[in-house]
Amino acid sequence: MSSTSRAGRPKASSRETLAEAACELFLERGYDATSVADITQRAGVSRSSFFNYFSSKSDVLWSGLDERIGRAIEDLVIVPEDRDGTHMRRILSELVDDFAPDSLALAMTNSSAMGLDDELEQDAALRQARLAAALADLAHRSGVAALTSDIVAATWAAAVLAAVRAWAESGAGRGSVGDRFADAVRAIGRLPWGDSARD
Repeated sequence: MSSTSRAGRPKASSRETLAEAACELFLERGYDATSVADITQRAGVSRSSFFNYFSSKSDVLWSGLDERIGRAIEDLVIVPEDRDGTHMRRILSELVDDFAPDSLALAMTNSSAMGLDDELEQDAALRQARLAAALADLAHRSGVAALTSDIVAATWAAAVLAAVRAWAESGAGRGSVGDRFADAVRAIGRLPWGDSARD
């Protein structure tokens, strides 16, 4: 039997309640002017509850994507080799599959109003680097030279983060992250500045 609130709606988890409270406060006060204490007070939960779910204020926004990246990295680590990239493409496609609008999408579409432009850029770079490291390891295990492994891994990790951002900015209810990732994959095949572009 599910727990319901006094209004008769299913009770949101503390994690969801914290994410909603954080987004409300970021819109009202701005990111820098909002503290963890403000978020927990708005959500009606304890400070220790906050840190059961998140390690920092910015993690409130990224937790959904962080879980997906974590699962993708776990899957990438156990692939012994992937010479044609089949496993890598499947794992990254699963990462973006059925991505629903969440606090990150809201933050990306309202980043200026929330005072989050710099924070989101830095946080996205950290997630991209984490995913790229796992992709580079797989490429290296698959016989790709170190320099090329780093380049190809950075490209594919950037495609994931770019797809999430493009989806959010186009209106998270329109299309899917998977659609935007498919666009990014096609773009990878047409990248400029290669040797062929100079011929």
